[in-house]
Amino acid sequence: MFNRIAHRYDYLNHFLSLGIDKLWRRKLRRQLRKYKPESILDVATGTADLAIELAKLNPKEIVGVDIAETMLEMGDKKIEKRNLQNMIRLQQADSENLPFDDNTFDAATISYGVRNFETPVKGLAEINRVLKPGGVIFILEFGMPKTFPVKQAYSFYFNFILPFWGKVFSGSYESYKYLPESVKQFPYDKAFTDMLSQAGFQNPTATKLSQGITFLYEAVK
Repeated sequence: MFNRIAHRYDYLNHFLSLGIDKLWRRKLRRQLRKYKPESILDVATGTADLAIELAKLNPKEIVGVDIAETMLEMGDKKIEKRNLQNMIRLQQADSENLPFDDNTFDAATISYGVRNFETPVKGLAEINRVLKPGGVIFILEFGMPKTFPVKQAYSFYFNFILPFWGKVFSGSYESYKYLPESVKQFPYDKAFTDMLSQAGFQNPTATKLSQGITFLYEAVK
């Protein structure tokens, strides 16, 4: 599915979120900065938007992994355009079977990809495995606003406007219909921090952004 929409993925992300997705990634980068990570694993990196944002932290290396080969090809082009090849490396890999040794990375990040894991707790536990002791994980993922009228407006936009424009620009109605359906079914806030605990992480926290449209999660190995 993601391979089919890779050619329009970045444009649609920014267009359909009115550019707010860039602010959310910037927020993650600022929160991660205090840990001064030298090695970062960006899981479900897609076209490497978050990996490129994290390059501003000037770590020694960022490794981005994703299962969708075409998305990685788009990401490589962006990295090359910004001359970041010496810092960012992308490779195809399954989030639930990462090709890295135990205790490899200082930090791990996921930007709107954890709900696409086949078995989320297994994927999170695998990320925990490759993090160094004391390493941190930061995750951006959608939630569901609860206050009127944001809840009603968001629901209408998510269920009707987003799939329509997704089809217009990407040619794939099913892909952008999947987005709201997957968000509705995925746990958020306390339910997701509980999932992080099940995966072996310590002190998980959830920060509500944009009145609950998205959440920023943080936890420590």
